[in-house]
Amino acid sequence: MEIYKVGGAVRDSLLGEKPSDSDWVVIGSSPEEMISDGFKPIGKDFPVFLHPETKEEYALARTEKKSGYGYKGFNFYCGKDVTLEDDLRRRDLTINAIAQDKNGKIIDPFMGIQDLENKVFRHVSKAFSEDPLRAIRLARFKSYGHLNSFEVSKQTSSIINEIVKKGEIGKLSSDRLWSEINKALSSQYTDAFFKMILEYGMNKDFLQNLCEPMCKIGNSNEVKWAELEKNNAFSLSKNLPVPKDYISACNVLKLISKINICLEIDELSALVQKINFKRNENIIRDLLEIDSLQDSHDLIISILEAVKDLDFSNLKNISPDMIQEEKREMYNKLLLEIL
Repeated sequence: MEIYKVGGAVRDSLLGEKPSDSDWVVIGSSPEEMISDGFKPIGKDFPVFLHPETKEEYALARTEKKSGYGYKGFNFYCGKDVTLEDDLRRRDLTINAIAQDKNGKIIDPFMGIQDLENKVFRHVSKAFSEDPLRAIRLARFKSYGHLNSFEVSKQTSSIINEIVKKGEIGKLSSDRLWSEINKALSSQYTDAFFKMILEYGMNKDFLQNLCEPMCKIGNSNEVKWAELEKNNAFSLSKNLPVPKDYISACNVLKLISKINICLEIDELSALVQKINFKRNENIIRDLLEIDSLQDSHDLIISILEAVKDLDFSNLKNISPDMIQEEKREMYNKLLLEIL
């Protein structure tokens, strides 16, 4: 059995970045041997195991052959005769097809180090074109701070165009697509991801209404997604499994974007009640980092602080049919004091 560190951990170390975690490939072993050594199997499609102590992922070296559509349309072979180079050959990019042995020696059969030096995204083999998710992942790499300045090679660019032309992106599951989007939302240059998605037309099957890729750097994922939605007329979530808290942030942003000092008092009062400032205080404060809200920032903060002091305890003594009117008067009075 031989064990090598592979993938992003090796790539990032060579770039002087601290890897967030490490992936390992195991040569010359079998599922039975891994389990007998205390590794816990977790792979559904091919043998992947968790180390009994570090909990890092260890995968048996494998080859793969296209057998269908999409991300899972592959047959895998994980025999003991699969070599390290065989395993690295089926990876997406040369910069991710670099391995390191236990002594720190670098194994680079596909000139990934040269592409790191030249800041180039280059596919390893035809395997890239067999998995359309790799085109989306490449776009995600552009969102990383230490990979943002990398450019796609002409050959790899042609393959991405062919993947899009054949409609392969549309055969990916919405869950896998959202997973890549969410990872990009966590990265430094999120807008670079969406720019590349637009550049290659990869959005037509899942982000059809994407026109403006900009979203503010440094905010939470929910706020970034909400701003991206606002910049695209709140029209992006239809074909994706967007989490409820992301949808909620979008709905709150849609409403607070309507707040301005020129509104009639009754209209502003109704809007403030609909937004529910007390319940949504935290997300409102986060959303106020968005540049498009800067003109109304101070007014929204004033409303937020004032609403926190509203006392509705006396409403229990009022007949039910009068409660809403009483609330309206309380909000009107509060807003008049602010304005």
